Amino acid sequence: MTICAAANEGRQRGRLVHLAVAIVVALSLPDGWEVPTLRELHASHIEEAAPYLIPDPKAATAGNRTVSPYDLLLRWNGDVLWAPATASTNPVTKFGDETRSVFGPMPDGVCTGQNSRPIGLEVDGNTIGLEPNASKAGAPLEFSHRDVEGRLVKWTTTIERCDKPSLAGDVTFCAMNSRIGRVARGHVQWLFLCRKSSDSLEIEADSYWTKTDPRFSRYSAIGFNDVTGEIAFLDGRKDRSVFDWRGRFPPPGGASYGDFVGRRAAEDLYDGGAKVDCVLCHDNKKPTIIDPHMQQARVGYFEGRHDPRAVFSMSNFLPGRIARQDLPFRVIGSGYAAVHAGTLLDARSILIDGHPCSGCHSLTSLESGRRFAADATGKTPVIPNATAMQSAALFAQKVALGLVQNHRTEWASASGAGRISPWMTPEHGGNLWKGVRALNDEEWLRLSQCAWGLGGSECRYRPLFTQCPPPGGGGDTFVPTDLSADVLSHLATKSGAQKVLRLSWKYLNGYGYVPARDDVRFNVAFATTDIPLDRGPPAQQEYPMIDEAKGMGFVAAAGGVGRSGLATLLKDVSFAGHKKWTDPVPSNKARLYSVDIPAACGKRYLFRILPKRFCFDNSGVRFSEAEYLLYKDIDCSR
Repeated sequence: MTICAAANEGRQRGRLVHLAVAIVVALSLPDGWEVPTLRELHASHIEEAAPYLIPDPKAATAGNRTVSPYDLLLRWNGDVLWAPATASTNPVTKFGDETRSVFGPMPDGVCTGQNSRPIGLEVDGNTIGLEPNASKAGAPLEFSHRDVEGRLVKWTTTIERCDKPSLAGDVTFCAMNSRIGRVARGHVQWLFLCRKSSDSLEIEADSYWTKTDPRFSRYSAIGFNDVTGEIAFLDGRKDRSVFDWRGRFPPPGGASYGDFVGRRAAEDLYDGGAKVDCVLCHDNKKPTIIDPHMQQARVGYFEGRHDPRAVFSMSNFLPGRIARQDLPFRVIGSGYAAVHAGTLLDARSILIDGHPCSGCHSLTSLESGRRFAADATGKTPVIPNATAMQSAALFAQKVALGLVQNHRTEWASASGAGRISPWMTPEHGGNLWKGVRALNDEEWLRLSQCAWGLGGSECRYRPLFTQCPPPGGGGDTFVPTDLSADVLSHLATKSGAQKVLRLSWKYLNGYGYVPARDDVRFNVAFATTDIPLDRGPPAQQEYPMIDEAKGMGFVAAAGGVGRSGLATLLKDVSFAGHKKWTDPVPSNKARLYSVDIPAACGKRYLFRILPKRFCFDNSGVRFSEAEYLLYKDIDCSR
């Protein structure tokens, strides 16, 4: 007998054995159950996803009505089968649900109170106020100039230049009395900016600019997790020019899925089109851009924190952070990521070995390397042998920097009395009192070329924005534990199934240490075989394949339940009790997850459990790279 003939005879004997077992199983099933169709996978016979039908106990008087296993799976598990941030397609509300899933509940926007500060204005080393000048008839509003002791130095009717003009662009260069608020919750902090500006980008002696006038023109907020580097940008709607900081600024998506009033109010408050490309300037792996305009004590004063004029600053209100090149940094918001995909993909961080500016900073090919570095060091951007497009971009940057310089006082320049600009020096950062050594032309050219994406290996380019980590990988160390499968015989009678198989595990979504984080779900794929005669453990290939667990080619049968390849798949399993479109109760302990499966006697159930993270960026979903496999034999004779 040839080898092929022997193999064929062996396969025929195997089929007869499995057929006999199938007949026995069929005879033991209650009325209404169908004999499963068998499929062959490697050396085992695996049944199709779920061809059998189960009698519906609620329909006993209606004839022989049966229930699809898909319907039964949905009935038992449907409350926890749902993906986060899917309750609404409105871009503002959806964005709010995404941010809540990552950062936990977002506080109302606030720019007043003890958790806020005004953003002051300085001219010639004095602080500026706008108040009635009682020495003139009618006490008109004029600009008061006061020294560090609060003594009046002079009055002026205009402010054309200031010591620290804003580098932001498209905002008033020498604005005053904008406000910033900060709320910290563990490792997550929220910054709220109520910015005063004008169409002319200049300041006038108008009551709008007084400290007590609550009107402002631009509202924005930033959320940031200092462990994960996740950042989210919120902008007030762009067709609205007047806001009032005495009002309530509800977060996008409201306080929860059930906050219908807050969700509607937020849709009228925020820009859902992500019109502003915030990461161009917020590219330094921090929630804030620290420059002299923001009045920090550590930059923009000749003697740093020891300078008497540092009383005008916000001191430590905005915390410092070392922006190392290897830190994670990722923008949250699928809408934002779609609109600004090009910027996010092309942005690079720069770290030039041996360069004076690389000792303290990880600069980028966005504005920190192009505009902020140029202004900080008093240099002009340069591109040798620039193309036409590069020349146009270079010209635009020079215009922007020129406008800033035209609004800076002579007092603040390197040749003036204040000498606080350039405001960063290669050797000592913001410690200007230690002396200034300007970058030489060769050092600046190296930096400029890297910032404009024209450098080579010396720039040590790396993608600025890091990948979304899968559960249990890429900085996320939290994994599912205590996997088990238990037969619940006491539930079988009322369910209509022979047995109920409960698959359970525990998991804490602890990435970033956010107790209400809710961006991870589980896919559960399962297949069945007859229990083998030797009752040996299954081979690796008998379990559902990884693509089946990922839901590639998924065909929904009932809600989040359906067929994926040759397996049955339950998609987007959340923890027990976490019903659809409800916010989780904060927890620092592992939560219980479970799904119930209708089970038949004489069958082996093989499961692949696959954690996945909803990234809310261009990467969509990241699946765990670890394997979580489990099987259970339903032996009713024991």
